[in-house]
Amino acid sequence: MAKAAARYVCQSCGASYPRWSGRCDNCGEWNTIVEETGQESAPKGLTGKRGRNIDLQPLSGEAPPELRRASAIAEFDRVVGGGLVKGSALLIGGDPGIGKSTLVLQVAAALGRGGAAGGTIYISGEESIEQVRLRARRMGLDRAPVSLAAATSLRDIVATLDAGSPPELVIVDSIQTMYVDNLDSAPGTVAQVRASAAELIRLAKGRGFSLLLVGHVTKEGMIAGPRVLEHMVDTVLYFEGERTHQFRILRAVKNRFGPANEIGVFEMTDGGLVEVANPSALFLSDHHSEVSGAVVFAGIEGSRPMLVEIQALLAPSPPGTPRRAVVGWDQARLAMVLAVLEARCGLALGGYDVYLNVAGGLRSNRRAGGRSGGGRSLGIFPTRQAGAGGHGGVRRNWPGRRGSRGRPGRATPEGGGEIGLYRRLDSAAGQPAQSPGQRSEAPSDRPSFPAGRTIRALAQKPGAQEPSAGGLSRQWPISP
Repeated sequence: MAKAAARYVCQSCGASYPRWSGRCDNCGEWNTIVEETGQESAPKGLTGKRGRNIDLQPLSGEAPPELRRASAIAEFDRVVGGGLVKGSALLIGGDPGIGKSTLVLQVAAALGRGGAAGGTIYISGEESIEQVRLRARRMGLDRAPVSLAAATSLRDIVATLDAGSPPELVIVDSIQTMYVDNLDSAPGTVAQVRASAAELIRLAKGRGFSLLLVGHVTKEGMIAGPRVLEHMVDTVLYFEGERTHQFRILRAVKNRFGPANEIGVFEMTDGGLVEVANPSALFLSDHHSEVSGAVVFAGIEGSRPMLVEIQALLAPSPPGTPRRAVVGWDQARLAMVLAVLEARCGLALGGYDVYLNVAGGLRSNRRAGGRSGGGRSLGIFPTRQAGAGGHGGVRRNWPGRRGSRGRPGRATPEGGGEIGLYRRLDSAAGQPAQSPGQRSEAPSDRPSFPAGRTIRALAQKPGAQEPSAGGLSRQWPISP
């Protein structure tokens, strides 16, 4: 056997170096490079033994039907595409204490109570069996048919799962606590996480059970370990939420068996996570009168129309650089919107601090184009009838029970501050009747809308390129 070779691996991105360095050249992180000793040096190629021929199959052959197992938790099933696919591997990450273990325990209990053929197995590497039972008793799940284990040795886990009939679902909480005994590196390192995940995924696809891996996240919010871990699994889920709010959002960022960017909304209670029937109500404040600086925007999260309240405030800034404080939105896109308003609409915002908040704790950093990114820009600084904080110290109210849809054009000659149409506007307009956005503003070149919705068109004046001193009314007039 070849001599063991030491290497230095970045624990943030997985880059390997022949010697130690304080800073990783690949990801730029400091003090993340750790020495790891491999079992043997790199292989020297395919010499000697000859491989066997692989039986190639045509693309047009018969494929078995997609076997899904619904968990009876509607919001979870929506995010994963209708249920867990047989032989699939899922990875769920989130901040510490956000509720990852609570969610997967509820999924295991729901599948067990639903009569899963091989049962469900919950393997914890962070808690003892007594601690898991205590949490299940508090949630009222102590009678659910779920098999528990507290183990971190991957060799023992694989031997247990490979014996007897295959289970329906296996949960590993968390993958960073597992270790392979023939690797000298500590659990949680890049080599251990990669090797442990590869063995579990191989076993899940070979035996046909669903595998749900819980992953830690870094301080930047990314799943800890090598990036290849997200490529190895079939579905990547992020569990999001503000600590000051009781609501949690489960978001799919990758899904080989369903739509990506789908979300499910839960409420954290003393008895665990509860599904939310009307998520739009979470992101709207309780006031019913006209309030300056607040407007409801109808956006799209995955395939679900979502009403979100945008709250903005302008305050005179002391001499120096004005402050731009953002909660729940992309700060770079706010800077772009402010630049459009100053360059194309004549609003002098350089002397004001801008505070922007998305009510309810929803986070959205995606771009525009029919989703909740730049389309919300129209709701940040409404047109002549309402200013989010006002221009020149004047505050005016956006009329009550009215929402906005659309996106402002870029600050270019082709995009002179006009209001653009985004895709799936008809779905955003078709919100349930119990939502407060019964009256809406939208671009004039809109498609047809469902009955019962009052839509007012925002039209661009032909040739209106110079900003008016009065603000937005000349650049973004409201059609009668």
